[in-house]
Amino acid sequence: MKQIFLLAAAVLVFAGANAQQVSGIVRGGNGKTIYLFNDQDNNPDDSAVIKNEQFSFRVKGGKEPAVYALILQDVNYPLLFVTGNEPVQVTTSVATYPIATSVKGNENTLAMQEYQKAFEPLIKQAQELNEEAKQINPEDEPGKNAFRKKAETFSREVVNTGKQFITSHPKSIASIWLMMNELRSRLEPEEFRQLFESLDKSVQESQYGQSVTAYVKSLKANVLNVAADDFSQEDTKGKPVKLSSFRGKYVLVDFWASWCGPCRQENPNVVKAYNRFKDKNFTILGVSLDDNRDRWLRAIDQDGLAWTQVSDLRGWGNEVAVQYGVQSIPTNFLVDPAGKIIARNLRGEELEAKLEQLLK
Repeated sequence: MKQIFLLAAAVLVFAGANAQQVSGIVRGGNGKTIYLFNDQDNNPDDSAVIKNEQFSFRVKGGKEPAVYALILQDVNYPLLFVTGNEPVQVTTSVATYPIATSVKGNENTLAMQEYQKAFEPLIKQAQELNEEAKQINPEDEPGKNAFRKKAETFSREVVNTGKQFITSHPKSIASIWLMMNELRSRLEPEEFRQLFESLDKSVQESQYGQSVTAYVKSLKANVLNVAADDFSQEDTKGKPVKLSSFRGKYVLVDFWASWCGPCRQENPNVVKAYNRFKDKNFTILGVSLDDNRDRWLRAIDQDGLAWTQVSDLRGWGNEVAVQYGVQSIPTNFLVDPAGKIIARNLRGEELEAKLEQLLK
């Protein structure tokens, strides 16, 4: 499962021009380093050691608002702000970061902080769920089913909180950022499109809106009875493998990663289904979002994944995952012999039940 809050980065554009001051107070932060990140780079633009509980940066602003992150040493989540004409000033503490007691700046920045406050309780719930997932025995089917119900309830809470925020902030960059980072893996394609169209035109036509427009076009992978886009990626031996090479069979395109706890929990179910139906015109094509070859290969061996596995070892930048709009894992698509997507996100007993229906 992808980390489901606040830190996922959309593929966005940034242009630099005028400098803007961003400063703040971090109570209890003396000696800690704070990093400045833009929305398209994994490397910090700048950093500073907090002195007298204060920090300051100069940020190059562009013609359009851009999202930046302030990441505090030893804290997992960023404080987000949006560039604009006004200086940004925040007051927070090590204990409450990234939630601020005071924020001054443009309307987009104020809305971004409201978004982070709204999602703070959900971040804590997600942490608890991630820890719980790690403790579940792969053979404990009742335990896994109980956990799935908790995860579904959590997902509904994320959707409800996100929709409420977007409805009350139709003109904010924060709303479109929330859509891309929190909701796109949880909403049906048509619902996602309608929510996007409810935003103000100024947001729809922004650089972020253009990214969402491109994403909406990719959503056909989540619509049933449409042709699955072909792709090619290298297997564990470096040999290119095309999805179309499996034409004539039912194939489960399974997105996973060695570092994904819920994926590893689900793998025994996938192995069971594979062993039961592999001689009945069914196979699996695993697409890994790993970025370390050794860990990828070791997980394949440990989990007994005997089917074809491919990866470009680019993590969340995996080209196939981007092509199919994958935003959380495990995710899967069931493709029929004619190359059409006929089901998606089949888990546990659902996978075997669907295959049993198709492969009598």
